[in-house]
Amino acid sequence: MSMIEPGSEEHKRYFCQQFIDTHQVFNPETLPWPELTEEELTRLRAVPFWQEVYHTERRAGAIVDAFTPQIIDPEVKEAVRLQGYEEARHADLIRVMIERYGLTAEKQPIEKFPADLEKAFIDFGFGECLDAFLGFGAFKSARQSRFLPEKMFEIFDILMFEETRHIVFFINYMAWREKRRGLGRARRSFKSLHFYLRALSRLLGMVRRGQEPNDGRDFAVTQTNLFLDGFSFRGFVEDCYRENARRMTAFDPGLMQPRLLPGIADLALKGLRVWDAGRSLGKPGRGRSA
Repeated sequence: MSMIEPGSEEHKRYFCQQFIDTHQVFNPETLPWPELTEEELTRLRAVPFWQEVYHTERRAGAIVDAFTPQIIDPEVKEAVRLQGYEEARHADLIRVMIERYGLTAEKQPIEKFPADLEKAFIDFGFGECLDAFLGFGAFKSARQSRFLPEKMFEIFDILMFEETRHIVFFINYMAWREKRRGLGRARRSFKSLHFYLRALSRLLGMVRRGQEPNDGRDFAVTQTNLFLDGFSFRGFVEDCYRENARRMTAFDPGLMQPRLLPGIADLALKGLRVWDAGRSLGKPGRGRSA
């Protein structure tokens, strides 16, 4: 299907209906959780961010639920209500895993939301886009290194698919919302960059807090080298970029998809390749002979 004009009624109906139609039915309690060996349990329990994951998923559901009553359009409201249900189910999935495998993570009180719940929802949405983009690369690294049994990754594939759905829905929601307010593509891109920078600031704050034990607020994957001994920044960015592209192929090309983060990653990779090529040429024995 060709791209629908962003901001149109047709666009709104299409991205809302696609989101509702691709909803998955499952119960976290009855998923096929695998039995883990002592070595696998030790690895799983050593991961430092389960506290952050659990808190963030609970907070996500609470933000979406709080914002939903303020939405006037009935189709958008129903889709966002469903997202809130799915976010809460993600938290439930993490809770089941914590209890089943004895992970160190506690339920923390959710901080008070700002009065502007729509802005809080938008902040959350861009944060989810950034977290997921980084998470795609970390997930691939962990899977390739066989950090845990494949059956565990199959369970988390369910969550990753839903996170990708949420991103696609959010990007289309924002395009629809901003077009209705008269913002052109350039202004929409600038606004997206503004919110991504806010998300990055929160991520860096989480990294600083992560140096202290049991202090969880926001979750983003920042310790990929835990999963793979041969970790490199360039390899990680390549994994994020390629895995994002692969996961996006599951969605109708008529829907809008994130462009800014993949675009930045693409530029970064091109720069890193030029840098590596320059360093290679500068090594003894690699330059031109006289």
